[in-house]
Amino acid sequence: MEFSHRSVLLAECIEGLNVKPNGTYIDCTTGGGGHSLEIAKRLDKGGRLICFDRDSEAIEAAKKRLEGYSPIFVTRNFAQMSEALSQLDINKADGILMDLGVSSYQLDNRERGFSYHDDAPLDMRMSQSGLSARDVVNGYGEERLRDILFLYGEEKFAPSIARGIVRAREIAPIETTSQLAEIIRTNVPAKVRNEKNPCRKTFQAIRIEVNSELDSLKKGIEDGFELLSHGGRMVIITFHSLEDRIVKNSFRDYCTGCTCPPEFPVCVCGKKPRAVLVNKKPIEASPEELAENPRSRSAKLRILEKL
Repeated sequence: MEFSHRSVLLAECIEGLNVKPNGTYIDCTTGGGGHSLEIAKRLDKGGRLICFDRDSEAIEAAKKRLEGYSPIFVTRNFAQMSEALSQLDINKADGILMDLGVSSYQLDNRERGFSYHDDAPLDMRMSQSGLSARDVVNGYGEERLRDILFLYGEEKFAPSIARGIVRAREIAPIETTSQLAEIIRTNVPAKVRNEKNPCRKTFQAIRIEVNSELDSLKKGIEDGFELLSHGGRMVIITFHSLEDRIVKNSFRDYCTGCTCPPEFPVCVCGKKPRAVLVNKKPIEASPEELAENPRSRSAKLRILEKL
């Protein structure tokens, strides 16, 4: 299957990065290379582009798309960015981009096991190695499953779904996405089944657990901010409320100065803002982009500039 992915908020991201021809830029989630290509087009011989992705298939696709340019490709989780860049003797960046979530290719490639629309082995591993969805579904205890579904999927029917998973696997291991989807459907109220597909939140939660997505995001923001040069920008697209909350709160902390109680006559903490928000509110897809790419409907773009 060909690796295809329509880059969300492409023009807005590139504008937000404010690319300098001789700058150093990091695409933390290269995917099919759409954002990377537009960055590469704007760099001269003094510029550098480092492309991260934990998915080796994404890296191979990006290499083809960026043929004729000279980025550095790194097949690692962006949470390991500091270590990887240190090995490359790179200690500063003028821009960092993160386009979070699952790519269109990963969703549409049924063999990867991300989608509840197809029958496929339970997998969901972005790196195609390590802990899989099958391991989580068949190996985690009921309480841990319930907590994951509630915390990462914000699933209010987490207790009954977790209980249903445990009951089902006592008969036989749960091996496929369709088996898991059917268990979810039979353990939510009929009204929920009839109104919308009840599988989305559970699949999201398990995928986040398998790939340690939220922990990776926190580490990536923290390490990435320290790598940014003064005036450098961090541009992040999120696709669900948990990701966006982490980005929003992290950016707010970097932009916050004095934290002394209001009744103090003068500041004694000495804390000064380390960054400013480029856009006060998140940027969302235009009506034109929504019409062309429905997967952009939940995208939110936030941009930070380091002082």
